[in-house]
Amino acid sequence: MPRCTEILRLPMAAPDDVSALSAALEDGRLDAASIVAIFAKTEGNGCVNDFTRPLAVQALRGLLAPLVDAGTLERVAMVMSGGTEGGLSPHWLVVSVRAGAGAGPALAVGQARTPPLPAEDLGRRAQVEMVAAGVRAALREAGLTPDQVHYVQVKCPLLTSERIGAALARGAVPVTRDTLKSMGLSRGASALGAALALGEVRPEAIAGTVAETDPGLFARRCGASAGVELLDHEIVVMGMSPDWTGPLAIDHAVMADAIDVAPVAACLRRLGIAGPDGMVDAAGRARIAALLAKAEASSDGTIRGRRHTMLTDSDISPTRHARGFVAGALAGLVGFTDLFVSGGAEHQGPDGGGPVAVIARRGA
Repeated sequence: MPRCTEILRLPMAAPDDVSALSAALEDGRLDAASIVAIFAKTEGNGCVNDFTRPLAVQALRGLLAPLVDAGTLERVAMVMSGGTEGGLSPHWLVVSVRAGAGAGPALAVGQARTPPLPAEDLGRRAQVEMVAAGVRAALREAGLTPDQVHYVQVKCPLLTSERIGAALARGAVPVTRDTLKSMGLSRGASALGAALALGEVRPEAIAGTVAETDPGLFARRCGASAGVELLDHEIVVMGMSPDWTGPLAIDHAVMADAIDVAPVAACLRRLGIAGPDGMVDAAGRARIAALLAKAEASSDGTIRGRRHTMLTDSDISPTRHARGFVAGALAGLVGFTDLFVSGGAEHQGPDGGGPVAVIARRGA
């Protein structure tokens, strides 16, 4: 029997506000046992000490624990992305899978979790290979081939002072002692792992560490987000499969820089939800289930020859600047602000750009 994916995009009033999910469960729009992943944009700083992410996970687990068995709960990927700078709106994306009927192709979803990552492996080839194995496992679960994939979402760990100290105490050497830098290294290794599994990079092109790997190598269909709330990797793959059914379709684009919305507009046109100019009207807007994107400050300090200050503002992390800026550009295109825009695009799209995925309901 074919499987069918459903997505609910729900508001949150605070990182621990699960009232919208609770209402959806109570009125039958959502079946707790069918949930396979929950993404969220929370209103923290998105940095090492962003505890809005574990707070959101705690609230989700508290809501779902009485409704499903422990094994089912552990299999739900909870991908919390901190930071809603600018006009970004905090929200939940709830992904569920049920039995379906009818012909495909349609949105297919698979997920996997890796073993815990030793602190000394973060940012090294061992992490790349661990994520690649996890992506392959998620592909098998969904019945997808690499060429059918449009997006891979990875939630990866970071280093804390305690994790670094524990590694040193057992004689292991972490790749960095800078906790903030560890976030970028973990995201980069995760993206390279997804690219390796999807055949976008060659194994021999990946060095022993992310720092030694050519920065020009990147995943075109992966977004990675690092957080303090986990020690392993949560991996969700999304693609189009003829063996799945339902109204949802997914497509992707790659932004070359922070204002390169033309590829996203083309993606929206392919999905039939934008006019010739790429803009989305009210009817098209109602059909968009989710927009996921990566944002990054370009390393040369410019956007199309004009200087930006994202890298030189000592008060605010460049990931925070980039999130708000790219989210504004994309919100102007689609006409809403509850977008899953994640900062820090190391090895995710070209320098200063990033991958974007759009999930939409097909028209009548």
